[in-house]
Order: sequence, then C-alpha cells, then structure tokens
Amino acid sequence: MALIDVDCFSQVLGMSVNIRLILPQRLEIENPVNGGHFTPPYPVLYLLHGYNGDHTVWTRRTSVERYASDKGIAVVMPAAHLSFYTDMGIGFRYWTYISEELPKICRDLFPQITEDPMQSFAAGLSMGGYGAFKLGLAYPERFRAVASLSGALDVASMLERMKGEPDFDPNGVFYSIYGGQEIRGSENDLFALAKRATEEGKSLPRMYQWCGKQDFLYQDNLRIKNYLQNLGADLIYEEEDGDHQWKYWDQGIEKVLLWIQSILGETA
Repeated sequence: MALIDVDCFSQVLGMSVNIRLILPQRLEIENPVNGGHFTPPYPVLYLLHGYNGDHTVWTRRTSVERYASDKGIAVVMPAAHLSFYTDMGIGFRYWTYISEELPKICRDLFPQITEDPMQSFAAGLSMGGYGAFKLGLAYPERFRAVASLSGALDVASMLERMKGEPDFDPNGVFYSIYGGQEIRGSENDLFALAKRATEEGKSLPRMYQWCGKQDFLYQDNLRIKNYLQNLGADLIYEEEDGDHQWKYWDQGIEKVLLWIQSILGETA
C-alpha cells in the first residue's frame, strides 16, 4: 500500500484542498505487510472525518492503513473542516465538493481508482457518519454501501438539544453551516433524503450503523435506524457499551473494511 498526501485545487471551493489516500500497490513479491497482487481498477472507500477532524485524523488515531493493506481497496480521506458536509449558508460549498468534485479529482489524478458504483463505498464517524449516510441517501445510485460510526444522523434533533447548552452560540459555527435555515425536510435532513429516494423508486445502498449506548448521539441513532428499517433499508445495526471516542472507531473501521470486503466478494 501507498500512503499519499495530495495538495490540489478545488474549483468548487476556489482554493487549495488536502486529501490523504491509501492506495493499493501492485507488487511482484509476497509482502504481507504492504499488500500486493491487486489489479486495478481498485474499489474505493470515501472515509470522512468528524467534527474538529481533518484529512489526517483517521491515520493518526486508528490503524486504518494496516486494516486496508490486505484488501485492495483505495481509501480516500478528504478534509471538509467544520462544514457538516453541507453547502454552507455562510461559507463554502463543501457538499458539492465532496459529492461531485472529489470523485472526479481522485479519478483524474489516480485513474486506477474505480468509477463503478458497485465498487464505491462511503463511511465516517460522527459528523462524517452523517456525511457518509448523506452521500448514500442523496445519491443511492452511486454507492453500493455506506457506513456510520457514532453518526450525527439526526442533525435537527441534535441542534434542538444543543440550544439548551450554556456553550451553544446561535450565531456561531452552526449558524455559518445552516444560515439559520430549517433543517427538517431539507436536503440536509437524512430522514427527508431517505423518504425522497424511496418515493422515487430508488434502491437504497446497503448500510451499516454502529453506536455506543452511552454516546450522546445514541437516541438519534435509534431514531433513524427505526426509520430506515421501516422504509425497508438493508441496514445492519450494532450497538454496545461505549461513548464517543476513538478506541471504538478504531475497532469500528476494521469491521467496516471487513464488511466491505465481504460485499465485494459477493456477485454483483
């Protein structure tokens, strides 16, 4: 495997952006540490960071590079800053960048990465879990499966709770993200996106969801889990004791990669 940091230009954002990739490497020798014997085009996982994270945080806080080394999957980790994977009300069009421009940049710079939706996946933690489910529900035809670890999956409910917190600033980051607009029923509401996709007759991607039972987002996760299952989504839901921290996400991303590997092993 190769670990690559890319500094390139985003036309959507109008500025330079940072992307970290784990890329399979074709080797002619047996080398279990660094993988090998993988043939392009490579399946791709867009792996999204959480609030306060960046393009480096997955490799700094977990063993994702090691977990991916024997699977032949390209892992793309972009920086989306404090955007909540949204075209911000007061800020930058990060949703358009992540959902539209990023795959084109990656395929242009790394043509060995697949364009096949049946080999395309998204996953993330917390804010990134929201982003991954948003990709899968907004564009179900582009992704075979998506995964969320401790996802902030019901943003409207989360913000309603935060309004009662002493440190919540109504004119701060979340105002910049949403511009004071209503989230429920909007393109930033996962419930609305799932309903719209099913009403349009689209098949939702396969979904994996994990959350700790002591996580402050636990009830939000239960709410959307029940909603998606009632819509008939192919959803694996897992929970266990745990809160909102990296030791669970390290274990979780290994599970997610194994899950993706098992899906790729099935017939398309």
